[in-house]
Parts: sequence; structure tokens; C-alpha cells
Amino acid sequence: MNRELKRISALVLVMFTALFVASSIIQVFQADNLDSDARNQRAKADQYSIQRGQILTADGKAIVTSPKSDDTYQFDRKYTDGRLYAAVTGYYNPIGAPTGIEGAMNAQLAGTSSDQVLDRLQNIVTGQDPKGASVQLTIQPKIQKAAYDALGNQRGAVVALDPKTGKVLALVSKPSFDPNAIADHGKGVSAYDALSSRTVNPLVNRAIGGDLNPPGSTFKIITSSAAFESGRYTPSSKFPSPTSYRLPGTDTIIQNADGEFCGAEKTASIATALSLSCNIPFAQLGQKLGDDALRTQAEKFGFDKALSIPLKVTPSTYPSAQLDSAQTAQTAFGQYEDRATPMQMAMVAAAIGNGGVEMKPNLVEKVVSPSLEITQPFSPEELGRPVSEKTASQVKAMMVSSVDNGAARNARIEGVAVAGKTGTAQNGANDPYTLWFTGFAPASDPKVAVAVVIENGGGLGQSGVGNVVAAPIARQVMEAVLNG
Repeated sequence: MNRELKRISALVLVMFTALFVASSIIQVFQADNLDSDARNQRAKADQYSIQRGQILTADGKAIVTSPKSDDTYQFDRKYTDGRLYAAVTGYYNPIGAPTGIEGAMNAQLAGTSSDQVLDRLQNIVTGQDPKGASVQLTIQPKIQKAAYDALGNQRGAVVALDPKTGKVLALVSKPSFDPNAIADHGKGVSAYDALSSRTVNPLVNRAIGGDLNPPGSTFKIITSSAAFESGRYTPSSKFPSPTSYRLPGTDTIIQNADGEFCGAEKTASIATALSLSCNIPFAQLGQKLGDDALRTQAEKFGFDKALSIPLKVTPSTYPSAQLDSAQTAQTAFGQYEDRATPMQMAMVAAAIGNGGVEMKPNLVEKVVSPSLEITQPFSPEELGRPVSEKTASQVKAMMVSSVDNGAARNARIEGVAVAGKTGTAQNGANDPYTLWFTGFAPASDPKVAVAVVIENGGGLGQSGVGNVVAAPIARQVMEAVLNG
């Protein structure tokens, strides 16, 4: 009898130990994960009992607020000019996980950040209602609106950076959406379902993610940088310039724009090839450099690396596998399996404009607690030095030539030296092209670096080109910055 009691007692002890361990794990180690889980409606309801912090633009204008509600949730979430800022703010609602700044800065906005412990204690002592901190962005309303308006009804994105600090001045993705519809306590789920089921999903942030596009000829900035950094080439280094070129070991024929020579001679310099955006000289240059050199240079600019601004940016990619000569040739002018975000290509242009110093992009100017204490001030951060100052100067001069009298002429601004590079990237055999521009202005002392991507050929199929569609959009954004 005693033996049976001992067995039962041991079993009960094991069961109680397991229960204690499981409950401890849930209450202690998994508490944060459970609180942030989108399925935890009790946690969501608790968060709506706190007045969520505002989101403000760089000039202090509140574009997201939390007025009192008249339903079971104590506060609403309201977005002023919601479509204009949707790619930045994202949305917050009782059902799904928050996105954009609402998600990236959720702890601060909800008042649960470790930086706000003293505020929470003060609320307990004074009996004041708890509030979240406000997040002030680096986004400049005038520049954001210029980018939004310039993009019009095109499907694509615009990113504008301050090359010297990394501040994100504008970030637009289209088609856009109204966050107020998703934030609605009653109809938010159906609004989300309707948007996410569209063939062209407005909830995809094309400025920093989605199905990435080939960068096309904007990648020639990186190929030129790799060439000059190798010490084996200068802007005057020349390559044969036929009207067509068969990639080695294949039946693939590549051509320059309109099937013409690159310039007036039988050879073309790297400077001429970039200015006129000729593929054949860059294909040959890429073969000479090899895929390892191109990959290394792309990675120095930020390809294949995680980035938080604090929104998560999908890494741009250069093929990781060893490439043959034909594949390498295609990657040298932004084709084959090269893929990039507008954020990444804006970073490339910004680094060239900033003398080879690449600053980390950042959307948050500061976080202000309910007691008006600045808890997270913005501080510029150097991300790396992908090229030397000499290389940056050489590439910049070629980009200026491209805008002055080359393939990027539609980015010209009267009285201002603009550096730029267009791209017209092929997709499938019969698919519309992807159209690009990236550059900066003024060339001598850049105030802004811009990248524009237009998907679906800009509605022109395979007739659209970067200079006709993307460059004018970038010009309008740069003008908004330069005109103050």
C-alpha cells in the first residue's frame, strides 16, 4: 500500500512541477510575445485602454492621433492624409498586427517601452491616465506630397534621402490605401481583406519590399564603382562598341539602346557607356571584373544585408551562386538575377553624392514621452564606406554627364548640376519593363538623393524608358527640396 502511495505522490509531484514550469514560462519568458501576438484580443483591448501616442511629421504636424472612442475600445486611431503617409505610418487595429511605424515603434506608441518606466510609475502615483509616447518622423510634408503627386497613378515607389544624415525625407508607395478603413473597430477586417485580395496589393510597400525588381542600368553605378576600386580601370578605359554582342556560350544577343553604337566610335569609354547607358561595354567590363568583384561591391553598398529604418527593408540581392561569364555580363547592367529596392538604390546614389560615405537611413527624428522628455533623439550613423572619395568623384562626374547630355536628360533642373542614372529593366520576354531613376542634387553639395521605380512599364509596356517616365518624377522631388 505504501509503495502505491509513493508512486501516486511522485506522479502528482511531477505533474505539479510540470504545471509550475509551464506557467512560469508563459507568464515570464513568453509574456512579451503573447502581448504582441495579433490573436491576443485581451492584450489588444488593454492597449486600447491607453491613449496611444501621436505620429508627427518633421515639422511637428500630427498625422496620426488617438481620439476618444464610443465603443468597447476606449480610443480610435485616426490618420490625417492617410493615403499620403500610408507607406510610412502603416496601420493599427484591434485584429491584426500593426504595420509601418505603428508596428516598428509599437512599444513606444503604446507606452510599454522600457524607456517609459518612470512615466508609468508616475501615472500610478498621481492617478493620471496612462499615455503612449509620440514619434516624430524625419518625413518632410512638402517633399512627401511632391513625391506622392509626381508618382500620380503609376505603380511604383519614391524614396528621398538626405545624403549627409541618412534622414528619410519622403517615402511613397503606390497604389496607396487609407489606413482609417483598416483601423475601424467594426469594419477593419473586411477592409483589410478587400485590399489584400486585390491583384495589385496596395498594402505592399514597394519602397522597401514586395516583389523586388531588377535595377537595370542603375546598377551600372555599382559596376563602375567596382571597376575604379579595382585600380585597373579609369573612366577613360575603353571597350569594343558593336551594335550587338553575343554573350559567350549562349545564343543571347544584347544590344545598346535602339540597337545603336555607343557613341560615335568603334570603342566606348566607361564614362561614355554610363552617360549614354550602353549595355555592351558594361557587359564586357563585368566579364573582366568577374562576379566576385561585382558581388563584393554590391554588398559594400548594402546588398544582401538586413536593414531597419526602423521599418524592415527587404534586402536587395546580387546572385549568391558562382556565375558563368554570360550571367556575370548580364548582372553588370542590372539584369539576370539582380534585384533591388528603391531604398537601396537611393542609398547607392546618396553614398556617391556624399563622397563615398553611406549613412544609415532613418525615419525617426525623435521619441517624445508624455512628460515631454526626448527619449530617443536622432543621431546620424555611418553605415559604411563602399567606395573611396576618388571613386565617388569619378562616378559622380559620369552621372552629371548622363543628366547634362546623356540618357538621363529629363532630370535636368535649370541652374542646378544634377547627377543621375536611369534604368530600363527587362522582365519576361513579353512583360512590361521596370523603369528607374536614381540620383542626387546639387551634384557639388547634395541636399537630396532620390530613387524612383515604376512597375508595369509605366503603362507603356515595352515602350517605356526610365528617362521618359521615372526621371521627371525624380526631378519634381529634387525641385521640392531645392526650392525649400
